Amino acid sequence: MDLKTRYMGLQLENPLVASASPLTRELDSLKRLEDAGAAAVVLPSLFQEEIEAETARHEHLTSAHDDSWPEGLSNFPKLANAQHGPHEYLELVRRAREAVGVPVIASLNGINDEGWTSYARQLQQAGAHGLELNIYFIPADLAETGRDVEQRYLDILRAVRTTVSIPVAVKLSPYFSSVGNMAMTLHDAGADALVLFNRFYQPDLDLARLQVLTDLKLSEPNEIRLPLLWLAVLAGRTRASLAASTGVTSAEEVVKYLLVGADVVMTTSSLLRQGPEHMATLLAGLKAWLQAREFTSLEHVRGIMSQRSLRDPQTFERANYLKILQGYRQPDPVSGRRPVAV
Repeated sequence: MDLKTRYMGLQLENPLVASASPLTRELDSLKRLEDAGAAAVVLPSLFQEEIEAETARHEHLTSAHDDSWPEGLSNFPKLANAQHGPHEYLELVRRAREAVGVPVIASLNGINDEGWTSYARQLQQAGAHGLELNIYFIPADLAETGRDVEQRYLDILRAVRTTVSIPVAVKLSPYFSSVGNMAMTLHDAGADALVLFNRFYQPDLDLARLQVLTDLKLSEPNEIRLPLLWLAVLAGRTRASLAASTGVTSAEEVVKYLLVGADVVMTTSSLLRQGPEHMATLLAGLKAWLQAREFTSLEHVRGIMSQRSLRDPQTFERANYLKILQGYRQPDPVSGRRPVAV
């Protein structure tokens, strides 16, 4: 069975990718993911503000007593020789390249043009096969327009694209007023791939302590519907590779994403819950589904249920909204079952 696929210009043995998580920070778990069938790995994001905060702390420690205790300065490492900055992350890229035989994709989250371009260049030099731009930005400034937000994404992408030659993916937000148009514009600006979608932090409240909760909620299968919709709309209409992300817990979600046109399917939450070996379960489930229907190649199923491929493309548009509402039936209070619409 041929499961090969292409993502952001990279040839992969199958469509399953381990996305950024604590698992992809450790060489041991990277090897386990590869052994379980992961066709590529995305390293955790390098955050520019963390690097700058570390550098600032080091500078403070080495300069705090320049005037009062000069003879004690020899006890501090010279700033030029200190291993601050992105060195640890760059070493992770180099060691990951040596440890596994699958493509290693670095992830970057910057805060200004200098950070995006400088770190992108260093990640390429460290050996990353590709670069994922994790543009995590919540427009909390009420004076900022939708066009301003879109332009920020485009400016970051263009700046990075002029800096590196390796493939670049953009982790896309679902909150643009026109997701489809933004996706097309990002490809025109140089994005080789689009990841649908970035899960932004959404706070909750602790009513007992009256505090904002900052806990992380892993994704659930019911979150698949929004990326499923937009992948179905974009498939066959953009030359950018499409990566599905969010809600993958079983082979069922993998198959659904492929049917609507995803080139690869990424997962984090299921691997954190069940360990790197769960990747083998996902891969086996995908193969079993294809074999049961006598498909011999991934290309035979990818996109066959995209909007472009369906006889009734309105199933992914507003026209289907009324049908959904009309078809809903209140569950029986005793059995919990919904009566069949006739």
